Amino acid sequence: MTNPGHDHVDPTALERALVLDTVRVTEQAAISASRVAGMGEEDLVDQAGTETMRRILGELEIDGRIVIGEGERDDAPMLYIGEQVGKAGPHAWPVDIAVDPVEGTGITARMVNGAVAVIALAERGGLFHAPDVYMDKLIVGPPAAGTVDMSWPVAANLQAIAASLNRDVDDLTIVILDRERHAELIREVRAAGARVKLIGDGDVIAALSAVVRGTNVHAVMGTGGAPEGVLAAAALRCLGGEILGRFAPRDDDERARMTAANVEEGRVYRTEELAPGEQIVFSATGITDGDLLRGVKFFGGGARTHTIAMGLKSRVMRFSDAIHLLDDGARVTIQV
Repeated sequence: MTNPGHDHVDPTALERALVLDTVRVTEQAAISASRVAGMGEEDLVDQAGTETMRRILGELEIDGRIVIGEGERDDAPMLYIGEQVGKAGPHAWPVDIAVDPVEGTGITARMVNGAVAVIALAERGGLFHAPDVYMDKLIVGPPAAGTVDMSWPVAANLQAIAASLNRDVDDLTIVILDRERHAELIREVRAAGARVKLIGDGDVIAALSAVVRGTNVHAVMGTGGAPEGVLAAAALRCLGGEILGRFAPRDDDERARMTAANVEEGRVYRTEELAPGEQIVFSATGITDGDLLRGVKFFGGGARTHTIAMGLKSRVMRFSDAIHLLDDGARVTIQV
């Protein structure tokens, strides 16, 4: 048997081998984080999701390397950047991995909507090693991909998005993180006639919501974490959406981090640069309810999860509604 990580004959081989594994990773992380949701303890939420995600990754037939993880500043004991995960071995898939075990630790701790567990896998070099700094982002769905530009005024980009959807600007809803730094951006969006949906956290799942029809979200704007930008880019590559990202360091420490990562300040990075891989697999499971995914629901002896998974080559987006029977240590999953 040849090493599947070097299988160039079937371009969907990695996806077919690992897509269900990535779903299991995010499902189990979401279940663990949900058990302590609403307790007001962000560290407890993060620990629960991270420990479980790390444990499940260790069970997979991969030779994995974390390139987007728990952050450069956190001194994380696991899922840190550069950590090796998986069983490795001669038949393991060599992959780079981007994770956010709990996107929205604060909102999970407060049991607020919109928290998810997220992972993306790609072949070696398939995910940009973004430093843990801020990034100014513009995220749109497939109709608007290629029609927007970060150098344009906000109103011009809103007009381009509206035209791509064959609607008026006042029909648009734009997601922006609820931060003081976005006060002027919010004012400009509203002045142009579009509506603003403020979120407390979670711009990866917001990016997905902007791409999937029926969520009534049409774009994401504003500054957030650069690592989350890479995770969003991985999903957007699979779905045909677009992210434009410009690194926006807040201080000399972040500039030093960018220099070490050979990242250019002021340059606009596109989707294909943030997630350049040719074999990408992505999965996100709801922890709390949101526009796109339902949160974990517990019942006697088990839990129910809702997941979105996708791959670049298959061009298939799967929604998985699963029941996990957890009685007596058994873990039986029933896909609905």
